[in-house]
Amino acid sequence: MTARGIDVSAYQGAQDWDAHRKAGIVFAFAKASEGQHSRDPRFDMHIAGIIKAGLIPGAYHFAWPNQDPATEAANYVAAVRPYARPGFVHWLDLERMSDGRNYHGRTASQIRAYVSAWTGAVQRAFPGQRVGIYTSADDLAAGHVPAGLPLWYPAYPWGPADYSRAEAAPQPRPHGWTPLIWQFTSQPMDRSIAYMTPDGFRAWAAGTETKEALVANTDDVKTLWQTDGVLASPDGDKDPTGNRYWSAESYLRFGYRQDRETNALVKQLLAKTDAQRQTIDQLVKTVATLASNVGHLDAGAVVAELQHAIESIHVHLDVDPQES
Repeated sequence: MTARGIDVSAYQGAQDWDAHRKAGIVFAFAKASEGQHSRDPRFDMHIAGIIKAGLIPGAYHFAWPNQDPATEAANYVAAVRPYARPGFVHWLDLERMSDGRNYHGRTASQIRAYVSAWTGAVQRAFPGQRVGIYTSADDLAAGHVPAGLPLWYPAYPWGPADYSRAEAAPQPRPHGWTPLIWQFTSQPMDRSIAYMTPDGFRAWAAGTETKEALVANTDDVKTLWQTDGVLASPDGDKDPTGNRYWSAESYLRFGYRQDRETNALVKQLLAKTDAQRQTIDQLVKTVATLASNVGHLDAGAVVAELQHAIESIHVHLDVDPQES
């Protein structure tokens, strides 16, 4: 199950956001800013409508990596601050213009540093709110994106397409990344699916997804951190569809607790092993004593002494002497 969404900019006019919600749209993102000083002229109109309709809101900034990331982040922060609240999602739109002018003069490592600086500045401006990256396979392949950022991935295999077609298709895996969101078409407008249930995506956006009903599409730790994804719930919690999932944070917390419990068990086993070693040492001594006195004891006495020692060691080994 997925959550459906759209994104808009100055290229789109006024939207009927209530109609979008009734049609099954769960989230909507609007362009807020670009570069060091530009603002999207329709951002305020779009984002106010998105919030009023009760959709999961978010905004994005079009990146110029050959400019100052702190100034660009400040431009974005100023644009979205009146609307950013818990549950608001922030995105850096990292894509090379057709003529390359926004990447001109920058190496891959410099672009990566820009991304880290911009996302870090926005995260500090809005503690506890999600900050992710919108970028292409080319940028991922070039190493422009630091690991750990939620990925909103654009790839259009069909031209015009509806949500059901994207939901039936395999989840993209560009260059080892697993997108949290796939923007699968720009016709008739930008459409995306998030690989979570609607409730799960809302909880993820709000940062409260500890035991939410999320759909797991991750299969390893690298993917887990890239998407802040989910794994099977150790305590058996289920969502309405019968799936058992937990967030990465909660899963790893559980793992830490399990490590502590394992350590305690190991200590118990070591203590028990030490007791067994002492019992075995005592058995060896008993046998040695019997061997030295074998000429002075009758057979019955030797057997009785050995039986007593064997029963003692079985107690420490937690086994039934009759089964040995």
